Amino acid sequence: MRKINKPAKTLRTEPPKKVRIIGGIWRSRLLSVLDLPGLRPTTDRIRETLFNWLGQDLTGLRCLDAFSGTGALGFEAASRGADAVVLVEKDKKAYTNLVSNFVLLQSSPVDCKVEILHRDGLEYLKQQADQSSHLIFIDPPFQDPGLLDRSVIEAGRICDDALGGGIYVEFPSNRAREEIEALLPDWHCGKYLEAGQVKACLFQRGRG
Repeated sequence: MRKINKPAKTLRTEPPKKVRIIGGIWRSRLLSVLDLPGLRPTTDRIRETLFNWLGQDLTGLRCLDAFSGTGALGFEAASRGADAVVLVEKDKKAYTNLVSNFVLLQSSPVDCKVEILHRDGLEYLKQQADQSSHLIFIDPPFQDPGLLDRSVIEAGRICDDALGGGIYVEFPSNRAREEIEALLPDWHCGKYLEAGQVKACLFQRGRG
């Protein structure tokens, strides 16, 4: 019986993954996503829900994205009229990708001061003055629960949501919502969602 040699399989290279900006001046623009350990971009569905909670117009708000990754949350805020956005990323490759994404977005300039820093997110939070930001995104890698806890506590000191905003926290589904709420006793988790392996709260002070 003659053996038939099958043609060798051609290896297909998957195109780079992308996430899209949901609203504002950069609406529908795509951000490239690197395949890096711990990098978990906030999904389109979750970001759409979050910015429905916050309102579509973030004019005048100072925002801090402490664990930026792809920059999806920080760039979304800049797209929607924030006054200033600081994106902090510790990983060198992710930081370089952040800068590249921003350069591409600059073809449609926004009236927002965008600062991208190659820094440790928690250490940066610790160095910020009390009540110096209006809206803070806390979404660190899930494998380090202590990092999440310490970052949330710092955010409670830094955030002043009197003009809008609040503290947005993404955390793994195996953690109870009450554990995160206990870290911010002076704040109220008025908005909450569960999506797959992710839970999220938007904390605001004295507002439901």
